[in-house]
Amino acid sequence: MRAGFYTLGCKLNQSETEALADAFRRAGHTAAGVDEPADVYILNTCTVTSKSEQKARRVLRKILTGRGESPVIVTGCYAQLEKARLEEEFGPGVLVLGLDQKARLLDLPSFLSDGTALPGARILDDFFAQNGAAGGAFGFSAARCSFHTRAFLKIQDGCDNRCAYCRVCLARGPSVSLEAEEALRRFRALQAEGYREVVLTGVNLMSYASGSTDFCGLLEKLAARAASARIRISSLEPEGITKSLARAAAHPRVCPHFHLPLQSGSDSVLRAMGRRYTRAMVTRAVDLLRAERGGAFIAADIICGFPGETEEDHAQTETLVRELSLASLHVFPFSPRPGTAAWNMKNRVPERTARRRAASLRALAAEGRARYAESLTGGSLEVIVEKRIPGGWEGLSENYMTVRGASAPGGGPSGVAVGALLTVKISGAGDGFLLGEISERGY
Repeated sequence: MRAGFYTLGCKLNQSETEALADAFRRAGHTAAGVDEPADVYILNTCTVTSKSEQKARRVLRKILTGRGESPVIVTGCYAQLEKARLEEEFGPGVLVLGLDQKARLLDLPSFLSDGTALPGARILDDFFAQNGAAGGAFGFSAARCSFHTRAFLKIQDGCDNRCAYCRVCLARGPSVSLEAEEALRRFRALQAEGYREVVLTGVNLMSYASGSTDFCGLLEKLAARAASARIRISSLEPEGITKSLARAAAHPRVCPHFHLPLQSGSDSVLRAMGRRYTRAMVTRAVDLLRAERGGAFIAADIICGFPGETEEDHAQTETLVRELSLASLHVFPFSPRPGTAAWNMKNRVPERTARRRAASLRALAAEGRARYAESLTGGSLEVIVEKRIPGGWEGLSENYMTVRGASAPGGGPSGVAVGALLTVKISGAGDGFLLGEISERGY
């Protein structure tokens, strides 16, 4: 049996899709994308912006056009918050499962293997009539990934913050954490499986807590056991970056790549957003990271056009981006989300103005990335090969740069495998990627 998957949104969503795909694999089935015919389709959705929801509906319509009698399941944050709307729009041919039911899907592959299931949508009727909940928030653990060369380790879920623009806390609920010893066990298992990078995922990693172990403590424990895999942190909240955490993140097996959900460089906008830090705290956080890990790739999320944002507020954001010399930005216009405090806020910024401000920041981001790429020329990076391309390979460095190279020095055959770890000397930069030559194979 073939299961078709499509994932929208964050690395946490990606990690949960990988766990579902792995469950199908272990039960003897095949996991694939949705562009090929499948016996069951699973769409994992996001609700961060209205555009992510619109894309989910477009993908769902495309799946329904060619699915035949195969059942279609929609899950994820959008499904959690807009179950009734999706059911009304797409009818009984689509099963909408919120996050409180998502873990039950981990048992679906074994159910489909017992030979008793009926074809079409009745498969799901039989399954949900017989099957109870399984695994909870941390049942999602993939021994092998179907769609990524790097592994995921989900250590946290949910969020206790109530930022004015964010629906994720409404969908995911309060913060919960994977027990520290279990996190270490899963990390060792992924290393043993041969993965050379493990991405730590969660909604808010900084709220991780297992007994007396906070995120800093867990990172220290994981790094001490990172014999053959490097560790990548998916995101760090600025207010939680202390000197101790910066030191833990400076461990050589922790990737020098730090992503901050900054959102604005204006203190007044940050207060309106309900963020828990100031502009000065952001600067201190970046200074701490650079003091312990010079040359790190530091990126940030920025929201443009939050209600009440003035031209002066936007100018303060641009100034902060320049002062911090960020290597990359993820910029998007404000998207009002139902159920959040910002949904009913006055002083809305016109969409045209928000788009103009976003374009200006993206131009700054391009300058920052080019400047950072130039600083790497002549040095060496650790690169995990992610795919073969005509005449060579493409991979991801420890500092989150795309690197391309010929199959081997001189262009000859090399046997470079997807998932391999290489040491690569950087010779220059192309359009959105670095050029490199293999100097040695990794561990």
